[in-house]
Amino acid sequence: MEENVSAQNVTASKPKVGGSVFYAPIGTELPADAKSELNEVFESVGYISDDGVKTGGENGSTVKAWGGDIVLITGGGDQFSMTFIETLRDSVLKLVHGKDNVKGTLETGITVEVGDKDIENYSFVIDMVQKGGVLKRLVFPKACITEVGEVTYNDDDAVGYEVTLTAQKDENNKYHKELFAKKGAA
Repeated sequence: MEENVSAQNVTASKPKVGGSVFYAPIGTELPADAKSELNEVFESVGYISDDGVKTGGENGSTVKAWGGDIVLITGGGDQFSMTFIETLRDSVLKLVHGKDNVKGTLETGITVEVGDKDIENYSFVIDMVQKGGVLKRLVFPKACITEVGEVTYNDDDAVGYEVTLTAQKDENNKYHKELFAKKGAA
């Protein structure tokens, strides 16, 4: 029988070295465990702020087409939020503004056309390390940005895109998976 209480089960989370938040086009092979390498198609968003990743509950509403397909999300669902602080990173600009609205490179000059954009769904993976080297991986098969907060430009703070992402249910009627493994275990 398991102990009734154990401080060994209390943990905090840190980002995995080399990146923690990744996204890829829908249909990209998703990881089945917390330890395997991600498909090379996944792109990193780089550093996120020290607030980390926050996950929330289910609220808000969706608009469904005849037949039940979700065609519009107005808040809610399985939400997670974070602040991207590598705002000069190509993958971040394309995720926040839409891949078709970002042209060029830093070397040649980047143009971001800000305006209406179609909802772009992606698969997301968030990797972290917990107490005792336990690896935790959140896998969201389908999610999109549903909110971008205010962006502040000043002398003291890193420019950041505070985003809320909303997951949609997969073919098994689940929003996401949480995968755990001891580091170094088979």
